[in-house]
Amino acid sequence: MSTTTYGLQHIKKEIQHLPHEQLSELLLRLARYKKENKELLAYLLFEAHDEVAFIEKVKAEAGFMFSQLPALSYNAAKSMRKILRLLSKYIKFIGTKEAEIELLINFCVNYLEYADRRTNYKPIRLILTRQVEKVKNLIGKLHEDLQFDYVEDYNTLLANAEKKLGWFKKNDYLL
Repeated sequence: MSTTTYGLQHIKKEIQHLPHEQLSELLLRLARYKKENKELLAYLLFEAHDEVAFIEKVKAEAGFMFSQLPALSYNAAKSMRKILRLLSKYIKFIGTKEAEIELLINFCVNYLEYADRRTNYKPIRLILTRQVEKVKNLIGKLHEDLQFDYVEDYNTLLANAEKKLGWFKKNDYLL
């Protein structure tokens, strides 16, 4: 026995024909079963109207998590991946490239401040290089006017990374 899977267009058409009360019941039922659905619904209802404040709150939470980073390289890498998962979830909620760039640049700045610079543990190094690559690609996809806003922060990040990390080569990541 197989159930039919409906596409987003079919669901959208059906939702438009539902009465308000039934739509409310469906939303609450959907939120009840998955934690991420509940968090997304809470963001859309309570936080989406002030995106800047939400981004600042996320940055503060990530900064706090970085300040609690373990000393051992393996555990530090696990904690950084946990921070990235949290950021990815919030980036999905917000849904803009600008917010993603801002949060990832903040992640990299926190990395430079809190991560052990002397470590030779490759996974920790790869975490930073992947995020820098991601920011570089995202900036390249933005409109020229928006690119200008983020290029300065990005170049400052690269300069600080090269200064603080002996293994980081700024020229590999220039726009």
